[in-house]
Amino acid sequence: MLRNIDPILLPALLHALRAMGHGDEIVIADANFPGSSIGPTCIRADGSSASEILRAVLSVMPLDTFAPDPALTMQVVGDPDKVPEAVADFQTIIDATADNPSRIQGLERFAFYDRAASAFVIVQTGERRLYGNIILKKGVIG
Repeated sequence: MLRNIDPILLPALLHALRAMGHGDEIVIADANFPGSSIGPTCIRADGSSASEILRAVLSVMPLDTFAPDPALTMQVVGDPDKVPEAVADFQTIIDATADNPSRIQGLERFAFYDRAASAFVIVQTGERRLYGNIILKKGVIG
């Protein structure tokens, strides 16, 4: 155990977050996401929700202040303006926890997969809410 570090942050996840540089991206994915086959290293966090992991990650990782879209989610297929429950929850967490709160931007499903394929790491959660996926771009600590 470590002081001031959320215990939900698995050792492999802490290592990945520390190894990431400015502009690198992390995917926090739901249980349906193809995390193990899409490309980057996949860390399993099946016992946690995407919201729990998001909150914990943002407690130690800054969001990029130079990018116009440091937080991205997958748009609902056939209804890109719809805001799923998980995404609304993500925005609430970002607003309350992030050092640089920003509005979540949406990406079309396959564009989201393409972006996720080039991420530094994917954290596959046990999230069961549909569209419970988010990509975060790491910022700098001044």
